[in-house]
Amino acid sequence: MPYPFKNIEPKWQKYWDEHKTFKTTENADVPKEKRRYVLDMFPYPSGAGLHVGHPEGYTATDIWCRYLRMNGYNVLHPMGYDAFGLPAENYAIKTGTHPATTTNANIEHFTQQIKALGFSYDWDREIRTCTPDYYKWTQWIFLQLYKKGLAYEAETPINWCPSCLTGLANEEVKEGHCDRCGAQVTHKTIRQWILKITAYAERLIEDLDGLDWPESVKLMQKNWIGKSEGAEVNFTVADKDGKATDTTLTVYTTRCDTLFGATYMVVSPEHPMIEKLTTPEQADAVKAYREQAAKKSDLERTDLAKDKTGVFSGSYAINPVNGKLIPIWVADYVLISYGTGAIMAVPAHDTRDWEFAKKFNLPIIEVLKSEVDVQTQAWTEDGIHVNSEFLDGLNKKDAIAKMLEFLAEKGIGKKAVNYKLRDWVFSRQRYWGEPIPLVHCPDCGTVPVPEEELPLELPNVKTYQPTGTGESPLAGIDSWVNCKCPKCGKDAKRETNTMPQWAGSCWYYLRYIDPSNEKTFCDKAKESYWMPVDLYVGGAEHAVLHLLYARFWHKVLYDLGVVSTKEPFQRLINQGMITSFAFQRKSKSLVAVDAVEERDGKYYAKDDGEELERVIAKMSKSLKNVVNPDEMIQNYGADSVRMYEMFMGPLTVSKPWNTQGLIGINRFLDKVWSISEKPLTDIDITGKIEDKALAALRKTYAKTVAKVTRDTENLDFNTAISQMMIFINECSKFDSLPKAMWEGFVLMLSPYAPHLGEELWEKLGHKESNAYAKWPVFSEEFCKEDSKEIVVMINGKLRDKFSAAPGTDDETLKKMASETEGYKKFTEGKTIAKVIVVKDKLVNIVAK
Repeated sequence: MPYPFKNIEPKWQKYWDEHKTFKTTENADVPKEKRRYVLDMFPYPSGAGLHVGHPEGYTATDIWCRYLRMNGYNVLHPMGYDAFGLPAENYAIKTGTHPATTTNANIEHFTQQIKALGFSYDWDREIRTCTPDYYKWTQWIFLQLYKKGLAYEAETPINWCPSCLTGLANEEVKEGHCDRCGAQVTHKTIRQWILKITAYAERLIEDLDGLDWPESVKLMQKNWIGKSEGAEVNFTVADKDGKATDTTLTVYTTRCDTLFGATYMVVSPEHPMIEKLTTPEQADAVKAYREQAAKKSDLERTDLAKDKTGVFSGSYAINPVNGKLIPIWVADYVLISYGTGAIMAVPAHDTRDWEFAKKFNLPIIEVLKSEVDVQTQAWTEDGIHVNSEFLDGLNKKDAIAKMLEFLAEKGIGKKAVNYKLRDWVFSRQRYWGEPIPLVHCPDCGTVPVPEEELPLELPNVKTYQPTGTGESPLAGIDSWVNCKCPKCGKDAKRETNTMPQWAGSCWYYLRYIDPSNEKTFCDKAKESYWMPVDLYVGGAEHAVLHLLYARFWHKVLYDLGVVSTKEPFQRLINQGMITSFAFQRKSKSLVAVDAVEERDGKYYAKDDGEELERVIAKMSKSLKNVVNPDEMIQNYGADSVRMYEMFMGPLTVSKPWNTQGLIGINRFLDKVWSISEKPLTDIDITGKIEDKALAALRKTYAKTVAKVTRDTENLDFNTAISQMMIFINECSKFDSLPKAMWEGFVLMLSPYAPHLGEELWEKLGHKESNAYAKWPVFSEEFCKEDSKEIVVMINGKLRDKFSAAPGTDDETLKKMASETEGYKKFTEGKTIAKVIVVKDKLVNIVAK
């Protein structure tokens, strides 16, 4: 009979809630090695609610947490919401509903969905990043950054989203488009607050080595930080007569050894020296070019395939190694965000420089012995130096060393380390975010809001339309903006930009540890008790953004002495994506599910009748292929959904959703329920069992305990479930079962199907929840095989098989093999040249 999940699941969810079954305390009697902090990447509460991809990681951590508790661990397993940000504000603007209203409604929906899946969170620790009691401490951390000199204000060219009407950090731009809305990103120079993440670049690289993270994620972070070693070289700018001036233009290069081949220079259109470098004759052309460049994304500007563009500044610099005048150009293929925003161009040995030189008829000088004519194509491999005076005949390593000596002696350059990582553009010109706790005073300058006055709360307003001028909507709220200077008491104005969504998620894992503390963001003793996070599970899409920012903030807090670890997340796992079916045209474009019709087993687009291919794709609202977990829970139960998501395949691998697979798991749980109705006996399963069938079941049980234990510990949930299925299939052959064996199985099942597990535990006569019951143990003795199947190979071909006791000696196995029919048949009339035995596996005979 089917198990009554519609009755069982609400019953146990209510029980856990009322009894606070999973409430966690800092029990000092539990040693450090028996504590685990297990964390899910908390969700952004969108109006769409959860889809079946969300519970995958949550289920994995929940199973592991339940397993740990049953093995005597003290486990911290919290949940909360990343609740500030653009999506809620954009929705509010569209619908006229305040973002606080929609955000809180979405959170209630998410919470209902999450609780319906039976996750063992300590809900007393729930946090929401948009509440004043939370963002009070986000503001406090910002003030520590500010006081430490790691937050500064600057007029700077930034990525600008013309749709969201706000600035974006480099990490929020994907292939030239806004990561939130998809609009083409442009550049705009506005006043911004910036965090000096570059001050931690080296530590952010070095400390990756001690983390148990996927190598792919470590590599992505290293590549994003982009450390390179080279030199800074100072070029003196010449006057109109070609004489040296007091002005210098500094470049960063990884190949200072190629200086003799530098025939021109390029500065970024955003370079601060452009106006000084531009001659009156070139002013209009340079201005027009800069305006044109501001409309392009960094990706467009650095596209290797694009036609090179540029404009001559009118000025020249002096090559410091040979005294030659070289022109200074402005070109958008150089970014202000890399190096110094200026380069020395060596067109003979750089493809982009070569293409630029060819287009604008600039000199090309070979300085590395090339296997091609550098006038027809660039030589980008290494070679012995030529046309380089004191470097001629040297290899790359020796030439770089000698050039660095030369630059240092002349005082015109030095060894330098550069990072691609840029400082973090931290302010947003929007409403729904944490107010930045600073005041601008005409007399005192920028003054921090006193810590005792935090939180600086968002004003409750009716309109929050973005201005598009570079100012936040807060700028128009006079009653909020106008204030007194905390230092001198005179009239002043508040900072009107808000923090980005990333601010709240930079430190949320710490607030979970001490969510109700009004005196500090996290008690030091509690932080030391739990940190670092032992296991962090979430999507790979956060490999750069969230993880890099959180590591940066954590290191600042470590330097301040308020956290005890250098890194926040010791172990990281990225769960694979759960995909769904979609339909694809020959052009590879995807078609929404509701725009497809099926005829004779084939699929066609309703609009033009084109035959479509059924493919696997990411779940998307636009494709109408999102699977709603509410519907699956309603039809098959939460335990079925949980187990199916784990049974689909390894946790870290992407896999397609198939409801037929869910139905199969549902039938398995029906079978478990049916078997629970069988009579139970008090047979001692640790002693001698005469009944061969029952002894065989005990062996299967022992193997099941061993495998489920090992696989659950290693997060190999799909294979653990497979083994439980094997055991249940064997149980179905018996009219009654040993109670001890059935109790052990129920405990193993419970982390995976907790509602059913609790119900079966109660049916066994237990009054308390099994959440902290002792995990079953197994005897190695009962896992041993009574016999091993031995393969008989003759001249490399399988000819027979026989059974032997495990560990049978080689001579006995040879004799047993010689008595098989296959041996007799295929060695008749032949001489045995050699016999090879692989213990417990095979006997291989070479016969001639």
